[in-house]
Amino acid sequence: MSENSPNLILESFLPYRLSYLTNIISRELSILYSEKFKISAHEWKILANLKRHPNISAAEVGDNTVMDKVAVSRAVNGLSDKKLVNKAFSDQDRRRSVLCLTQKGIEIYQKIEPLVINYEKSLLNILTPKELSDLDHLLHKLTNHVTS
Repeated sequence: MSENSPNLILESFLPYRLSYLTNIISRELSILYSEKFKISAHEWKILANLKRHPNISAAEVGDNTVMDKVAVSRAVNGLSDKKLVNKAFSDQDRRRSVLCLTQKGIEIYQKIEPLVINYEKSLLNILTPKELSDLDHLLHKLTNHVTS
């Protein structure tokens, strides 16, 4: 590296900091539901996504969660094996399958949802209303920049 090249300080590098924080939060969240409900973090993302967007394909779930196809496939298969997700052919296109929560999947989701909402509240309680607004604005701004 030449003397004119900037030195990367990992702990100050935004992608690293965001990933670090996300990993810690994901690990703590998974403690809330993984043991009691036998749900992995990937499976939880899919459950939550299907609760918000029922009857979408696995590819759409992948797009919504930014999970790779293999992770989505494994998680969907796991949820299907646990009878939490149904896979059926689309009425509009018989070549396309869609996913939806089963009644058991809805019941598990409804038990986990308050746990993760309370965790989020405890996390955000350390921020002032102005900081919350700023954080929301900055996250939208960064997301729009990297997805455009």
